[in-house]
Amino acid sequence: MSADLLPSGWPQGVARILLDSVDSTNAYATKLAPVQPTWIMAAEQTGGRGRRGRPWNSPRGNFYATLALQPSEPAEQVALRSFAAALALREACAAVTGLSTGFALKWPNDVLLNGGKLAGILLESSGVGQGISQLSIGIGVNLIGAPSADQVEPGAVPPVSLLAETGLRISPENFLTALACAYDRWETLFVQQGFAPLRTEWLAHAARLGETITARTGTQSENGVFETIDASGALILKTSHARRAIPAAEIFF
Repeated sequence: MSADLLPSGWPQGVARILLDSVDSTNAYATKLAPVQPTWIMAAEQTGGRGRRGRPWNSPRGNFYATLALQPSEPAEQVALRSFAAALALREACAAVTGLSTGFALKWPNDVLLNGGKLAGILLESSGVGQGISQLSIGIGVNLIGAPSADQVEPGAVPPVSLLAETGLRISPENFLTALACAYDRWETLFVQQGFAPLRTEWLAHAARLGETITARTGTQSENGVFETIDASGALILKTSHARRAIPAAEIFF
């Protein structure tokens, strides 16, 4: 483990921990429970997790990091930081590649490149009662390699890597600096102005906005037009029967 000198431009008041190998950066963050905002990055994860506890393939060269925070807002507000993370992730991807197009945001928390899944975000929290004492924002990015299509759920967006799509090889350390700086700006805006400006910017980069998609919740699926997201971050789906607000679902194109 190292907590070395921070790179130029690193956000003030934010710590950085670099690990060679760990089971999961989210699990490490929960055990560590740092008292200040802290980015934890590992060169390798041996037990990485995606949404719904799915295994996350974590070979060396890709990006695995968690931002540990101690939020003060109500739980429903804390969860909106997934949108701050998605915006920062898209911004970091554009910054390290110099590309202004190709990156899109898939509700609720994936980043796409040329239509394929490049990165994912996993929020985990701990606390007492209705309060949240710690939030772990886990982020994985396929910098140099992606799982094969047969390793993902049928119908899911196929995974892609930054290297294969752009020909650019970006180191995890350089990507972390870009991401930490981008997230710091969106965190400041969220704390000062709330979710409204994040919602506007997120919609500006939303994948398949205005198109027909499938929302799957458990064993039920519903088709409809992806109209917008509301002030709570829920997806607004216009179906043949009604206009529905969906707070959580798996989305298929």
